[in-house]
This record gives sequence, structure tokens and C-alpha cells, in this order.
Amino acid sequence: MSEEPKPRRRQARGERRISQLLQAAANVFCAKGYTAASTNAIAREASVSPGTLYQYFPNKEAIALELGDRLLAEMRAAHGQAFTPANLGLPLPQLVDAVLDPLIEFNCQNPAFLALMHGSEVPGRIAEEHDAVHAQLLAAVGELMVHYLPDSAPAQRARIADMIFAIVKAGLTLVLAAPEGAERDAVVTELKTVLLRYLAPLLADQPSTATATATATATATDQPVTTTPSP
Repeated sequence: MSEEPKPRRRQARGERRISQLLQAAANVFCAKGYTAASTNAIAREASVSPGTLYQYFPNKEAIALELGDRLLAEMRAAHGQAFTPANLGLPLPQLVDAVLDPLIEFNCQNPAFLALMHGSEVPGRIAEEHDAVHAQLLAAVGELMVHYLPDSAPAQRARIADMIFAIVKAGLTLVLAAPEGAERDAVVTELKTVLLRYLAPLLADQPSTATATATATATATDQPVTTTPSP
């Protein structure tokens, strides 16, 4: 059997080294924030010399840009799992699960994301792309409101979407601050309960969501589900 060509082996080693450096950078950004992080600290975290780091990245900004690009791509993938046409047919509690769970999982698996995206001195391109992703997320929430509140005024739907977005954003901060395990799970449950209790009354008058609303209210208040048959 012939050996693998050396250029390909070198490329694979290079990719592994880049992944190692980016993971180290994520750890340092998470612990110190982007502004206080340094290439020396990233090199130490990766157990390599600064010279080795500079073979792959010329400075901290280049590391942040590469890490930011990868994290934003993963976040877009999480959005893709959350906002699908199939989810529109779910009862409200299941819809909340389907939308929130991928987003929560992404943020819990990538705690450096918020540190990098919200740093005071992050590269402008990262901030711009992050704002674009948030705009896409807000637009997706708005489209959900069009589906569930088709007879409401556009301004009302926009306000509701803004409120949902603000609740989830604040809730994610609390989720990430909670210790992993039972306490974090409890915070996630609280976040979902807040959304259910906010959304259930808004959707109560929508015939297509009457059953989902009743289920949502029962879930949030621990009461039996009762619905009135549609005429």
C-alpha cells in the first residue's frame, strides 16, 4: 500500500493545529474576554510557543475572525434546526422546545460565543456579522408571528417578536450563568415557562392554535387541559 502523499499529511496536521489554537482561543476569550486576551495567553493555553501560533495567525484579531466565522456558521445551523416549516404545526409547548433547544445547546456548547461577540473591542466584521445573524433570527420570530397571528397588525407582531427576542436573550444569559446539571435545567424550564405564559394568552383567540394554547397554559400552570370544540 502506498503512503499518503506528504502534502496531504501536512495539511491534516495544519488543520489539527488550527483547531487546537482556536479551541485555546475560545477558552481564553471565555475566561478573560476578548480585550484582555493576548496571543501569549492563547499560546500557553494551546501548549505551544508564540512562534508556532504566529505560523498560523499573525495576531489576535486574525484568530478572533477565524473563530467568529466558525461559531457564526454553527449558530446559523442551529437556527436552521429551530425554524423549520414542520415546527409550525406543533402545539405551542413543543414549538417552544423545538425553537429554543437548538439555540440553548449551541450557546451552552460554545460559552466563548457571547464573550467574543459582545466584547467591546472585537473586530468590526465580527460585530457586523453577529448583528446580521441576530436580524435573521428576529425576522424568523416575526415570521412565526405572521403564522400564529395572521389577523394582527404588523406593528403588533413586530412588538411581540421584539419581546420574545428580548426574553430569550436575557434568559440565555441566566442559563449560561447557571451551573451545569439540575440547576441549569431548572433555569431552562423557567425560561420556557415565561415564554409559554406570555404567548398563550396572545394566541388564545386564534382558532388554529386554540388547542395548542390550552396545552401551553396547562403546562405552565400544572392544570388539566380543557378545550372548547371549534364550531
